[in-house]
Amino acid sequence: MNTHALNDIMFFLLLFFLILSTLANPNVIKVLLPQAAETQQKEAKKSLQLAVDANRNYFLDGDAVTLEQLNGRLELIAKEFPESSCSISMDRSLSVQDLVDVMQIGAKNDIRMFLKTTHN
Repeated sequence: MNTHALNDIMFFLLLFFLILSTLANPNVIKVLLPQAAETQQKEAKKSLQLAVDANRNYFLDGDAVTLEQLNGRLELIAKEFPESSCSISMDRSLSVQDLVDVMQIGAKNDIRMFLKTTHN
C-alpha cells in the first residue's frame, strides 16, 4: 500500500489548521484603556567618576576636591539629579576605611556608589 500521498495531505491539513487558528482568537477581551494627556518625564540621571590616588587626593569628574568639598558637591548633584550614580576608582594601596568614608558620603546623599576594579 502506497502512503506517500497521505503525507502531503496531512501536511496541508496541518498548515491549514495552523493558519486558521491564528486568525480566529476567541479569547480576546476588549478593554477600553484610559487616556493620558501627557506622558511623565523621567528624571535625569548623572553618572559621576571619582578617582582617589595613593596620596588621598580626590578628583570628581577630573576636578580636584577635598573630602569636605566632595560632600558638598555630591549634595548639590543629588538635588539636581536624584538618580545619580558614581563610579569610584581607588588606588589599591589605600585602606578599606578610605573606601568606606567615600561610600558613606554617597549613601548620605542618596547617590549610588560602585567600585571600579581591573581583572587579570
